[in-house]
Amino acid sequence: MNQNQVEIKTPEFVSLQYEIAGLGSRGAAMIVDQLLLLVANLVIYLIFIIANFSDIFYLADSFVPIAIAIAIVFVINWGYFFVAEYFFGGKTLGKKLVGIRVIQDNGHSITLLSSLVRNLLRIIDMLPTSYFLGMVFVFFHSKHKRLGDIVAGTIVVHERGAKKEGTSKIDKEINRRGLTKEKLQLEDWALRSLGKTEWTLLRTYSRKFLNVKVTERVNLTNQLAVKLLPKVGIDPTGKNGMELENILLTLYLIARDEWEYEL
Repeated sequence: MNQNQVEIKTPEFVSLQYEIAGLGSRGAAMIVDQLLLLVANLVIYLIFIIANFSDIFYLADSFVPIAIAIAIVFVINWGYFFVAEYFFGGKTLGKKLVGIRVIQDNGHSITLLSSLVRNLLRIIDMLPTSYFLGMVFVFFHSKHKRLGDIVAGTIVVHERGAKKEGTSKIDKEINRRGLTKEKLQLEDWALRSLGKTEWTLLRTYSRKFLNVKVTERVNLTNQLAVKLLPKVGIDPTGKNGMELENILLTLYLIARDEWEYEL
């Protein structure tokens, strides 16, 4: 196996291979994120300085407004990474643009605790300046991990270059039906229940969907709907065949974003 790749055994006993994100791609993502935060920081300081001199706070001779601004900037600078990585599939804006993401060592999505730990330890990785310690760890670690990754049990990987949407038969069918991920609103717990096993079922379903007879498709849809939909909080009872198909195909779109980056 290439030294820039890692094989992960999931709890479902599935072997996945990922391309590890190195110092270059992680550095590029960090530059984008830092530029974004720099702009946000400058806007906040500017607003508080103008407000202070305009006596809006009635504390023109006090450092309280500036202290408040510093506190807000600190929360934004730390909270940005934590919130983005946990709620947006392990990706900050910089990571999304570069095409990398954070996952757990077991191949699953990053958890609340993992995101909290790895981002709290940014304070140490930033020492003595400009993420120097973090870069040293990434450069020398066999899996390009910084200290936060080591402690949190996470790894940063490249997303797989998936085929362009709309080029396959199933993508064309999904587009024809007007289905998008936004058509199905799921609770956070439901989204996280879509693991590797569920993705495998949905991928198999999508591949067979247009290649079987209508009666076979109906049976396949009903079987998968009964097995899968209750796991994400959807009751299949009373729904007709077309509704069940649309729900399953939408779930396929959602799960594909999470799982179709393995090599």
